[in-house]
Amino acid sequence: MSTWRPASPFPKWLSWLPDWSHMPLVWCLRLTLCGLVLFLGIAFFYFLQSAKFDLDEVAAIPARTTIIDRNGKEIEAGWGANRRLARRQDLPDFMIECLEAREDARFFEHSGVDFRGLARATLRNIKDRDFTQGASTLTMQLARNTFDMRAKSIHRKLMEIALTLRIEQRYSKDEILTHYLNRIYFGGGCHGIEEASRTYFGKSVSELHEGQSAMLVGIIRGPHVFSPIRNLDGARVQQEEVLDRMIAMNRITEADKLRIEALPIKLVPDEQRSTERSYALQAVRSELSEILEAIDIRIDGLVVQTTLDTNWQMRLETDLSKALLEAEKSKNWEHPTHADHKPGEPPAYLQSVGVTLESKTGEVLALIGGRDFLDSRFDRTTLARRDLGQVIEPWIAAAAAERGKRVIPGNPLLTGRQIGPLETERIMRRCGISGPFLETEDLFRGGASSTPMELATALATLASGGKRPQAHLIQQVSDTDGTVLFRRQPSLSQAITRHAADEATSLLESTSGTRTFTGATGSGRDAWILRVGPTGSTIIWLGFDNPQRISSNTQIDLILEDLVKRLGNN
Repeated sequence: MSTWRPASPFPKWLSWLPDWSHMPLVWCLRLTLCGLVLFLGIAFFYFLQSAKFDLDEVAAIPARTTIIDRNGKEIEAGWGANRRLARRQDLPDFMIECLEAREDARFFEHSGVDFRGLARATLRNIKDRDFTQGASTLTMQLARNTFDMRAKSIHRKLMEIALTLRIEQRYSKDEILTHYLNRIYFGGGCHGIEEASRTYFGKSVSELHEGQSAMLVGIIRGPHVFSPIRNLDGARVQQEEVLDRMIAMNRITEADKLRIEALPIKLVPDEQRSTERSYALQAVRSELSEILEAIDIRIDGLVVQTTLDTNWQMRLETDLSKALLEAEKSKNWEHPTHADHKPGEPPAYLQSVGVTLESKTGEVLALIGGRDFLDSRFDRTTLARRDLGQVIEPWIAAAAAERGKRVIPGNPLLTGRQIGPLETERIMRRCGISGPFLETEDLFRGGASSTPMELATALATLASGGKRPQAHLIQQVSDTDGTVLFRRQPSLSQAITRHAADEATSLLESTSGTRTFTGATGSGRDAWILRVGPTGSTIIWLGFDNPQRISSNTQIDLILEDLVKRLGNN
């Protein structure tokens, strides 16, 4: 039986075309149809996937950042717990115009996705063979921030588009603007426009003038880099770029720009801006800002696992406080106490600082930057550089042993003369002490300066066999779903030989599993305790902010002896 069939005739509407074009055109139509079916299939798939997301989260109060210690115990203060959300009527119209000009010029015209801009970005990405352009609208950025979509991939972009279209259907343009400004990161630990306004300028967003509004909009693209408290000049450059965009869109004139740039930008002073309740949390927040900047995390609701041991932190705080209070009650005490402090002046009472590092890792177990955080938020662990005096001896011994010279216990001058000041300075710098150093033999009499954190690092270097750790407060950062966004990698470098480290630590007095070394400067203005425990290296400093003699030598020795006893074997 024959299977031959006549060829299907071409449609009549193709009869006016040349014969050679019929087949290619038919194939083009078929491919177009297949492409359309494929597009509809993909669109339906991502519509179903986007339906799994709860759009109520867009308008919800963002989760607060939770801080936990090394054992998983939540530390009392968490950022964002009392966050204020701005309402649309709180947002200055000029700020909205700036936002539209800088971030999304066609915001009130498109349906959430600027397909024209998206097409341009797609062509550029194909040309660059990378995701260099995003063409994100404000609504797309809102979707990304709400649902934590950071990966650069086609799948993420398509999901973002699907969510954007759903958000545009659910919320009005004004609501989208408000939710966007309430969610995004503005640097300096500030999430949301109201928090940023109060943190930087000390006023509600509704009270901002045009210059402040333009500046906050300007830093959105680089909140870490252009935060006014870190880089006011950079923030002003961003402000200028926003105003230039406003001129390009005929929203303001050149004269308006000059007037706005002349408006005063007065930032909240550091001591009034911080909302933390302790030196340790203040330091955690500072380190967290650096981490967020380095890996460009802008979402909120983080879980920050610190290295702090809250039990030891409280123990160290208590022991320091009790020892100093008892000393000040002594009849031999010669200096003004806490009650003599006048507002606006540096605290006139004796300060105490304590730092404990885990010797082998550099993890900060405890950090006390001063005696009263509410009275003075100046963190002396990293910002106060004080003379070392007698406690320089272990590092002189380490330098001598490193160069094969004899260590003479109790005589740092003779020990140091064998190698000289410059070589001693070189070894001390390798251990983490940055000076300044005297370049004469007075160095061996204690003529060098250090911050307590530097000295703690140097002590941990001795305690860990010459391996210098990097001091840090944050071990891990995760989102609310448990996804790890950052994990600290170990960082150790061999600064000196184990022999040199052992020679140095042998100078510390050994008592029941711990080693201690105490001493003061010749002027009596600074007193130190070096303490190496089973796992931690602790530095304690005593002194006045405006350097003056602490008390008699006998009284200083009694304070140091009391503190050593209180700390015991822990």
